[in-house]
Amino acid sequence: MRALITGASSGIGRDMARELDKKGYDLMLVSRDEEKLQEVKKSLKGKNIEVIPMDLANEEDCKKLHEMARDIDILINNAGFGVFGNFTQTDLEKELNLIKTNITAVHILTKLYLKDMMDKNEGHILNVASIAGFMPGPLMDSYYASKAYVVRLSEGIREEIKKAKSNVKISLLCPGPVNTNFNNVAGVEFNLYSLSSEKVAKYAIEKMLKNKFIIVPGLGIKALRVLAKISPNNITSKFVYMMQERKKTK
Repeated sequence: MRALITGASSGIGRDMARELDKKGYDLMLVSRDEEKLQEVKKSLKGKNIEVIPMDLANEEDCKKLHEMARDIDILINNAGFGVFGNFTQTDLEKELNLIKTNITAVHILTKLYLKDMMDKNEGHILNVASIAGFMPGPLMDSYYASKAYVVRLSEGIREEIKKAKSNVKISLLCPGPVNTNFNNVAGVEFNLYSLSSEKVAKYAIEKMLKNKFIIVPGLGIKALRVLAKISPNNITSKFVYMMQERKKTK
C-alpha cells in the first residue's frame, strides 16, 4: 500500500506520514523543502520512502507529480498556508500563491488521482480543509475562502462517487487551530487553544481508514461547526473577526 502526502515536511503532513509509516505504508513525501523532507524520512522506519521536492503552486509541477507517481492507494492533499490581515492591506502576490497552492493544486491532484482510482475501483483521497471552510473569515479572507472551495469540491465529489457505486473513498479533514508552522507563514501567533499536530494527525488517519467523510478533531471545534451551521453569516462574521483580532501579528 502506498500513500502520497503533500506538505509533508512539517506539521500535520509530517505527522500523518509518521502515522502511516507505523501502519506499514510505503510513502511519497512532497514539499518545497527537500532538507526538511529528508529529516522526516530519517525519522521514519519504513524502507520504501521517497522524497519529492516540488512546488505545487506551479500547475505543471502538479501534473508532473501525477506522472511520476501514478499507482497510489491514498492521496493526502495537505499542502497549504494562510495570509493574515485586512484584505486591502495584504500582499496580492502572496494571496495569488495561496490560491494556487490551496485551491488549484488540490483541484488538479484530486482530479487526476480520482480518475485513476475510479478506473481501479479503489483508493482513498483525504483533502485537508479547515473549520474555516464552513464560515466567513474576516482578516483571513483568502484562506477561509480557499478552504470553503476544498469543502464544497469534496462534498460534490463524494456524491458523484456514491452515485457511481464506486469503492473509492474521499475524506475531508477540518481541524481548528493547530500548533504548526502555519502560524509562522501566516505571520501571526494564536491566542487560542491549539491542538498538537500529532493528535490531529493520529485522529485524521484513524478516521480516514474507517471511511469517515468529515473529520473534525476536538470537541470544541465540533461544537463550533454546529454553531456555524445554525448562526446567520453576519453573526458568524462578527464572531470570527473578534477571534482573529486576538491573534498577535508578528
